[in-house]
Amino acid sequence: MGSIEGKSVTVELENVCLINQAFPSKNLSFEEDLPIDHDCENFLQDVMKIKVFSSIKTVVLSTKINLLMPFGPLAILVDKLFDSHGCVFLLSILGIIPLAERLGYTTEQLAFFTGPTVGGLIYATFGNATELIISIHALKGGLVRLVQQSLLGSILSNLLLVLGCAFLAGGLTCYKRQQEFNHANATVDFGLLLMAVMGLLFPAVLHATHTEMEEEKSELALSRFTSCIMLVAYASYIVFQVKIQQTFQVSNDQDKVLKEVTSKEEEAPEISMWESMIWLSILTGGISILSEYLVNTIEGASKEFNLPMAFLSVIVLPIIGNAAEHVGSIIFAIKDKLDISLGVAVGSSIQISMFVIPFCVIAGWMVECPMDLNFQPFETTSLFMTVILVAFILHNGTSNYFKGIMLILCYLIISASFFVHVDPISIGKN
Repeated sequence: MGSIEGKSVTVELENVCLINQAFPSKNLSFEEDLPIDHDCENFLQDVMKIKVFSSIKTVVLSTKINLLMPFGPLAILVDKLFDSHGCVFLLSILGIIPLAERLGYTTEQLAFFTGPTVGGLIYATFGNATELIISIHALKGGLVRLVQQSLLGSILSNLLLVLGCAFLAGGLTCYKRQQEFNHANATVDFGLLLMAVMGLLFPAVLHATHTEMEEEKSELALSRFTSCIMLVAYASYIVFQVKIQQTFQVSNDQDKVLKEVTSKEEEAPEISMWESMIWLSILTGGISILSEYLVNTIEGASKEFNLPMAFLSVIVLPIIGNAAEHVGSIIFAIKDKLDISLGVAVGSSIQISMFVIPFCVIAGWMVECPMDLNFQPFETTSLFMTVILVAFILHNGTSNYFKGIMLILCYLIISASFFVHVDPISIGKN
């Protein structure tokens, strides 16, 4: 009994100690509670620091092309310290390249959270954000010809140089057979490109034949009306691609369904939705700042390098500005994913011709900068021949390295033509 009583006393003492620890008799002051809250704040700060560092590592440090980012601040510094428009122009282009590539990456990440419909609209808005920002800055400065020629150069570069390099690389990799792609999708895409050519052709013909009802006013009114129609057509194209074609591509093949399910399961966003939106704002702001320096120095760079403005706008600017798209299209072609390569090259051309160009006409209307769709006969003829040539090469749904060589050689012919071409509008201004 004694031992039992001793044990009961010990248990009661332990219970009293536990009660005293859980509910202390004295009142704790605010200063005594503060260390606990301070530890929580430190923990949250550490978590935020880790999250920020992880986001920076994923977006900034994950690709070697970001080694070009210091050229952006260097362009601003050179502009402040030296009077060299040529150096500022080159440094601005080099600084825009990684920002444009990362802008495409963050847009892709954001599309994971928005679904296919909104994702298509995001791609429509930010897919060619670099060209759009440069064009807006040029419109503010009244440089309508720079807008027209740079956007035209982006289309020519994508259809001939980017697609040609992709076909050449893919053809050399798969030299024992011809690569194939979805011919039906290509037909729809080139139908839209021909519609864009039609929209640019009639204002140019109207101006060249002097058959306007009211001089200059009819041409501008026709351009603005056509731009609204082109925007409606592009919006319908997005809905068609996102909604209707998904039903057309339904297959009863179970193996194909399993492959699609596994591929979707493997795809996952690398950064969160809010991180994507924050990075999207930061990168867009950086491109906007450098674009202003680029636009302000292109005329001086033309004089320093003794190169025509048309050549810099149509050839040099689009090649460097679309460098990331060039590399991506070639990589997909090497992996025998030619449909994606076509989506990069032809899809980007459609965005520019059916969305960016009409949007710039409407934006110029709003800021009282009279931009029209009269790209002049030389530029319009270059676009018309390019679209016809590429559509003819892709008509059978197959590709090989020789077709790539043909497209690259055609781009060299156009490059040489713009090198010796003198813009008649620039002569009139002088």
